[in-house]
Amino acid sequence: MQDRIKALLQLEPSDEMVRAEGWVRTKRDSKNVSFVEINDGSCLKGLQAVIDRSRFDSSLLDRITTGASIVAEGRIVPSQGGNQKTELSVDNLTVIGDCPQDYPLQKKRHTVEFLREKAYLRPRTNLFGAVTRVRNTMSYAVHSFFQENGFIYVNTPLISASDCEGAGEQFQVTTLDLGNVPMTEDDKVDYSKDFFGKMANLTVSGQLEGETYATAMKNIYTFGPTFRAENSNTTRHLAEFWMIEPEMAFCTLEGDMEWAEKFLKYIFSAVLEKNAEDMEFFSKFVLEGVEDTLRHVIESPFAHMTYTDAIKALEPENDRFEFPVKWGVEIQTEHEKFLTEHVAGCPVIVTDYPKDIKAFYMKLNDDGKTVRAMDVLAPRLGEIIGGSEREYRYDVLVNRMHELGLNPADYWWYLDLRKYGTVPHAGFGLGFERAVQYVTGVANIRDVIPYPRYAKSCEY
Repeated sequence: MQDRIKALLQLEPSDEMVRAEGWVRTKRDSKNVSFVEINDGSCLKGLQAVIDRSRFDSSLLDRITTGASIVAEGRIVPSQGGNQKTELSVDNLTVIGDCPQDYPLQKKRHTVEFLREKAYLRPRTNLFGAVTRVRNTMSYAVHSFFQENGFIYVNTPLISASDCEGAGEQFQVTTLDLGNVPMTEDDKVDYSKDFFGKMANLTVSGQLEGETYATAMKNIYTFGPTFRAENSNTTRHLAEFWMIEPEMAFCTLEGDMEWAEKFLKYIFSAVLEKNAEDMEFFSKFVLEGVEDTLRHVIESPFAHMTYTDAIKALEPENDRFEFPVKWGVEIQTEHEKFLTEHVAGCPVIVTDYPKDIKAFYMKLNDDGKTVRAMDVLAPRLGEIIGGSEREYRYDVLVNRMHELGLNPADYWWYLDLRKYGTVPHAGFGLGFERAVQYVTGVANIRDVIPYPRYAKSCEY
């Protein structure tokens, strides 16, 4: 029988032969017996293998070091120690991959900064193994939620000629010889000589393309990598990250908010159900009470308030904030936390933001000053989801583009959607890494993605 360590740990003692494959976490020798902890990443706890030293050549046993990969066959028996219920009594032993003494992950606690330098090995640690398992559960839950609710999965392009956010913080894609860039007569880069015949960039969002499919398939979602060339050296920013972006036709802001709340509660519930051991680890070693926060989000009806009401609640507290608020300014993370933790005491959805601080595609309200936008704010984190009802009125959308200095000709296909069977539609975006950060309590976003990409760092 060959199985994952997680399954082997659930077996009752028997005479059936089992096979454990994995990497050595620890090894402890006594005169007659060696105790080896084997872990294969399937769970936090390893399987203790008990090796009778008299049955194996000493040269083989010497090769069993921390980090080595081994295969151990034997029987599950009652454990003589107090730290585990059962253990593996080893009959056959093979060292697959030796590991020298300079293996970086010895039996001690390592800082996350050190482990970032060893990103190719850090999944073998308790912290990053747990993060990886939770990330896996959340990924599966994302697809499960949308598939169970009739959404269609759409793969939007990673290379785009459009800037969804209009901020210009994009990575350019080119095959031009940077040592001999072709120029036009007016001394500009001649992109007609480039691969696509025009300027192209890595996408900052799949939303615009997602809207085209929502206006044909009704409810769709995207889940893929996106890229922002923001030189932001913070615990919340990455240059490459994953985004979840559903888009719903025949849907208004009210429906958008309902879907966002149901979605968050679904994926959080999945983690608590399937990763109990990992969540216990996070609460004990990473952030005390992180499980309780998730349960609070799951069990609480989300509060609703407009941006104007939020500002009214925040203004009397300006003395406590680093960034004082007034109507028309961006709400910062400190304000978002205050709204959830002190004003509402639960997750909050803030709506109807000033148009001047939001993107061109958000539907303009009748007051001409605000748009049908919404942000979901979570206790401890702040904004976790951003979304809006989309502007589906052709003339209004063109005017908004002109106001923001965008060229409508660059978005001709997007505008055509407003000409051919236009319909109210809405959607939202969830930065997947921020969600994983929130669930695990891990402080830095660079530690919840396998290989973090940020300014001046593109290793591996």
